[in-house]
Amino acid sequence: MTRIDDLVDAAIQTAEIGDTAEFELASNFHLTTPETTYTPPTTQELVENGKNLIEQVHAYNPDIMVDVGFHVRSGSVKIATTQDVYAERSSQIVSGTIAGNLVVGEDFMQAYSYDVARDRPLDTDSILQKLLEKYRSAENSASISSGSYPVLFTPNAAASTLGGLFDTILSGQAVVQKSSPLADKIGETLFDERFTFFEDPTLGPSACPFDDEGTPTTRKTLIDKGTVTGFYWDRRWAARGGVESTGNGFRGGLSRPGPNLTNFCISPGSTSIQELIASMDEGLIVEQVLGAGQSNQLAGEFSVNLALGYKVEKGKIVGRVKNTMVAGSIFEAFKNLADLSSECEWVGGGAYLPSILFQQLGVASRQ
Repeated sequence: MTRIDDLVDAAIQTAEIGDTAEFELASNFHLTTPETTYTPPTTQELVENGKNLIEQVHAYNPDIMVDVGFHVRSGSVKIATTQDVYAERSSQIVSGTIAGNLVVGEDFMQAYSYDVARDRPLDTDSILQKLLEKYRSAENSASISSGSYPVLFTPNAAASTLGGLFDTILSGQAVVQKSSPLADKIGETLFDERFTFFEDPTLGPSACPFDDEGTPTTRKTLIDKGTVTGFYWDRRWAARGGVESTGNGFRGGLSRPGPNLTNFCISPGSTSIQELIASMDEGLIVEQVLGAGQSNQLAGEFSVNLALGYKVEKGKIVGRVKNTMVAGSIFEAFKNLADLSSECEWVGGGAYLPSILFQQLGVASRQ
């Protein structure tokens, strides 16, 4: 007996008490992706790189406590079904994070920057410069009164605050459970026509040709120029909804697959980030938020405390704001979209998006 035999025997015994599968397994699909030829840096190389990054931050300000971390992860997935599916994929991911903590009296400022790379070297110079720029923009203090203002979300803040909301309400599971406000809105234009939200599984560190159920992945536009055009599905919820899987059945750990996106992308605009900032007479830039915030995700509402944000006056960043919250609804916010930046950035391995400027959002500040 091999361990495979033991596994099969255990699966047969537990199958009798499991849930009934109301869907068909993936079928007639064969794919083996080539293994990477990229060799990740050695531990010693990463240590030396980390020391260099710390030295450069301290050259700017020796009082900043700096933490640098690297993570190298290799993985492979093999899927076979009785419906003539055999597929293999592998990945090699290297991530690097640099974080700083500056304490001055009772005030402290935490900032971070990171890069996630697949089959390529990390761009450590870029993450260093992004961290230093955050500290330079925060050298002065600023305040903003509670009210409604133009608010610009950087890609990092937009991914953590807004991306998860669209992820939730565009899921086929939410549609079947009648909890998505978009469930019966296919073909309706609910957002600004400059807003397009799509998934492209061929891009980025999370790219993969098939999901964890053996279904091929495809590029799909879920909101096209402001119009709701579709949802994403795994096999189980697609069967319940009477539709086909879109190749979005992914598992977390040992859990059964569920609907998830490999990545989400927002189409850029044609205005540079500097021009967006210059267009603000008085407003706010959201750079980092605390946690996931307090929000009613299924209603598309968000309310986030700023971990790092800047005040803009007459088109220029004048300093860092504290004790400030931004709240709104993605439906109202994207109806009152001011513009999107022409530059896009990868945020982690699963989001590629521009900076987003809204005409008016609610801002609450405690002076």
